[in-house]
Amino acid sequence: MLLYLRLLKESFGFAINALRNNKLRTLLSLLGVTIGIFSIIAVLAAVDSLDRKISKDLSNLDKNTIYLMKFSFGPSEIPQWKREQFPNVKYDEYTALKNSLTNTDAVCYQLFVARESIKYDSKTVAAVKVMPASYEFINVQGLEFDEGRFYNESESNSGAAVVVLGHDIAEGLFGTANPIGKNVRLYGQRFTVIGTIKKEGAGLFGDSNDTSIYIPVNFMRRMYGDNNDALTPVIVLKPTKSVDMEAYKAEVAYKLRAIRGMKAGEMDNFFINVFSGFTDFIDGIIGQMNVVGWIISGFSLLVGGFGIANIMFVSVKERTNLIGIQKSLGAKNRFILFQFLFEAIILSVIGGLIGLLLVWIIAFILSNAFDFDFVLGMGNVLLGTGLAALIGLISGILPAISAAKLDPVEAIRTGM
Repeated sequence: MLLYLRLLKESFGFAINALRNNKLRTLLSLLGVTIGIFSIIAVLAAVDSLDRKISKDLSNLDKNTIYLMKFSFGPSEIPQWKREQFPNVKYDEYTALKNSLTNTDAVCYQLFVARESIKYDSKTVAAVKVMPASYEFINVQGLEFDEGRFYNESESNSGAAVVVLGHDIAEGLFGTANPIGKNVRLYGQRFTVIGTIKKEGAGLFGDSNDTSIYIPVNFMRRMYGDNNDALTPVIVLKPTKSVDMEAYKAEVAYKLRAIRGMKAGEMDNFFINVFSGFTDFIDGIIGQMNVVGWIISGFSLLVGGFGIANIMFVSVKERTNLIGIQKSLGAKNRFILFQFLFEAIILSVIGGLIGLLLVWIIAFILSNAFDFDFVLGMGNVLLGTGLAALIGLISGILPAISAAKLDPVEAIRTGM
């Protein structure tokens, strides 16, 4: 054991000497490994960071949440001209489903509307994401409050002029002052602020609760009616946990068809969009990013492997005389083999560590420059180091074998 530790120490010394005495040649040889490890770990770290961000953004939503509407989240076999004829879901359908569906935790009616400006005294925040929704929205998507509360059933049903502000909106209008009870202007009318949402940070697609405001959906219905093309309604369903999703979707389709008086055999004129389908789509994109990253980085690692092999063959040639002396003094073939193998691994790991250092520096810069946590996890550090060691092992095996097989007499004569 002590012999191999000493061997490892000597190999480390030879690797450092190679770096010190032939800086340019060694660095150029290590460049492939550095770029390869950098590429792979940068992609994996980016994907991991994106995964964490997605999990954080969607943590309040159940994957089984259903969005019932005239549009589909994904591709559809139904022709576009046919889909354009589908009717919007109605408020009456929401109340009917709410009263008739089983295995359901919450049913919410929500509208997608254009962005608006909101004012308080002389301050204005433009392009605000307005979220008109029924009071059950709080049960579908859990919200954490800095101050105040969400509107209740009575306020929701009556369409009261009350509003809940996202963190950034509240900060933009009121600064550090408490906004609860203050009046803001929206759609040309006064709204009373009853709550503010805790800061979340930027969302996956740029938006988040920080830049959103929530108002009772019946306010918008009273203002615009139910047949306005500027409003896109959706019924959001949150089934109970452990429910059979296929059976639940069948029940939703059956109930809505019955409410609409549709005949047997008639095609559904609505889409049941399960939120898990969207997350599966995102997971598929992330998986493809991983594959592409590995393919691109693989070429860099291949070049890096050839670079390590080249420098090791040069090292064998330069130390042929020393190898002959070692073998003439009794050094066994495996001693010579491990000496050069360890040296190749150490050189490759040095290149890999440089690549990891570059990833860490870029992650640090991006995390501070943008509102996004770019994380280089310990798992990726270990993976990068392990890959570098593996490249060194594969690249160094042939030079190490050639060194171990040298005849001591010929080696000493060649080196003289």
